[in-house]
Amino acid sequence: MKQTKIDKRHIFLTGPPRIGKTTVILKVVDELKLKDIRVGGMISQEIRERGIRVGFKIMDLGTNREGILAHVKRENGPRVGKYRVCLEDLSGVGAKAILRACREADLIVIDEVGPMELYSKEFKEAVLEALNSDKMVLGTIHYRARTSFTNAIRRREDVELIEVTYGNRDKLPRIIIGKILGIIKK
Repeated sequence: MKQTKIDKRHIFLTGPPRIGKTTVILKVVDELKLKDIRVGGMISQEIRERGIRVGFKIMDLGTNREGILAHVKRENGPRVGKYRVCLEDLSGVGAKAILRACREADLIVIDEVGPMELYSKEFKEAVLEALNSDKMVLGTIHYRARTSFTNAIRRREDVELIEVTYGNRDKLPRIIIGKILGIIKK
């Protein structure tokens, strides 16, 4: 019996820090919104003070609500490098944004699945709910994160992993938009 090809309906970008993964996703999101595609989920961005990175914020793409993912000045929370993770905002903003997108959006954005985010049980449950839903996921996955959770995402037959490089990052938004529209419009 011939095996049918499984559609890779989820796309995860990977690559070293500051290569442009989030920038690629934001360009995709902006273009899809112009095409009346409902986009939800969460984005992570750097917090800088006087040009120095001091932390990361998370933003709900559906409500524009923001929270702190991690910061050097936090006194509690799990430590990742020089940062402490804010589990309350990760659950209250990040995980809730993903779950809302599962209900309301055509495309679920998850930026990023990495060491900081993996401290939150609610975040991991929201990621699994998104991947197991009938919606498409566009996400980023930390290039060095090799946990049972991230490895399971990387091994899924319905996940396409794309490495962002200096050579492809300017072309990727157009390629990814084409893939998303091809899947969502089916």
